[in-house]
Amino acid sequence: MPHDELTAAQTAVIDALDEQALVDDLVDLVRVPSITGSDAESELQGRLSHRLSGLGLDVDHWALDLDALAADPDHPGIESERSEGWGLVGTSEGEGEVALVLQGHSDVVPTGDLGLWSAGGPFSREIRGDVLHGRGACDMKAGVAVNLAVATALVRSGVTLTRRFALHHVISEEDGGLGAFATLRRGHRGEVAVITEPTSGHLVVANAGALTFTLHVEGRAAHGSTRAEGVSALEAFWPVHTAIRALEERRNADRPAAFGDNPLPFGISIGRIRAGDWSSSVPDALTAEGRYGVRLGEDVEEARTAFEEAVADACAADPWLRSHPVRVEWTGGQFASGALEGALEGGHPLVDEVRAAIALTAGRQAALAAAPYGSDLRLYTGLGGIPTLHYGPGDVRFAHAPREQVSISETIEVARALAAMAALRLTRPAD
Repeated sequence: MPHDELTAAQTAVIDALDEQALVDDLVDLVRVPSITGSDAESELQGRLSHRLSGLGLDVDHWALDLDALAADPDHPGIESERSEGWGLVGTSEGEGEVALVLQGHSDVVPTGDLGLWSAGGPFSREIRGDVLHGRGACDMKAGVAVNLAVATALVRSGVTLTRRFALHHVISEEDGGLGAFATLRRGHRGEVAVITEPTSGHLVVANAGALTFTLHVEGRAAHGSTRAEGVSALEAFWPVHTAIRALEERRNADRPAAFGDNPLPFGISIGRIRAGDWSSSVPDALTAEGRYGVRLGEDVEEARTAFEEAVADACAADPWLRSHPVRVEWTGGQFASGALEGALEGGHPLVDEVRAAIALTAGRQAALAAAPYGSDLRLYTGLGGIPTLHYGPGDVRFAHAPREQVSISETIEVARALAAMAALRLTRPAD
């Protein structure tokens, strides 16, 4: 769209957006193997701290008190072992409440089988045409690079900002949201927030929740040659798995329209199973770990109860499990659902702001959507009381996979839109 439809401030900030530097930052970020809980995660937070200091932002870079956070009754849970964690917030100069938060997470999931990646490996940041490949390219280092680019453009544009902005770089999003939780507990807030997670061009205004569980199934050991003398914990698990599948079908029968054609927005998945300790023995124990989708607006305790009752009913109907019931344990990340209040029902001013910026800079109308995965949105809207949505480059279907990738042109498009949105919000009088 022509610049005469933008304000002078928006034009100046967009003109100050360095697209090549944005791509260079993305490449550099993907190079860092910042797997959740790793030393590289902490090192990346340190590098980003220096970057924010170089922009003249007021930087809060602190070591998380892991013991104190773990003792907090609202602790979101973790799945990866860690010996340290670092929070990072950079805030522009000025008085009054922060008017806009741009948030992104520094951590990425493990790489999986290295043989499934291209020859350069998961952190090779290979560019083919318009696409950058590598672990974290989509989820969500492209979003982090966008946030850095927008902040840099705001600072270097020469535009006088009447209101403040902040960048929140958090850790541990992939396993529960500890970094966002710690940032909010430290007192960092804002009038609104945009999390630049991958959204395929949509505005994601709601997330399903996801609760990590572990099932403990008891069997009876025997020699494999006389297996009828024992009870296989693996076979004992089958009716429970069948019951979980039936529960999943019931919970997804009435799907909100915002999830589009997704047949399982509240999916239940078994991700890891361990059973037995010897090939010629009947396994006497099995543990199954998985994730359990939480419906929009559903109370977490009520969701847990529904799952536990389904498992209990399956046990009551089985001769072995009736006297050896499966034990359910809630472990790891515990993502409640979250939503930008009112956005799906009747709209929200934050949606209007971002939509208008996209229309001006990309010439299209962005649709609203809900995401089937948990995210930091539920902490910002719930614990923080901050109106929050997702808008960022990438397609989540490429995340957590050996084909992870992101479009460079889409990354630039998102940066231009958020630069326009930020310029307008930060130069208008406070509400």
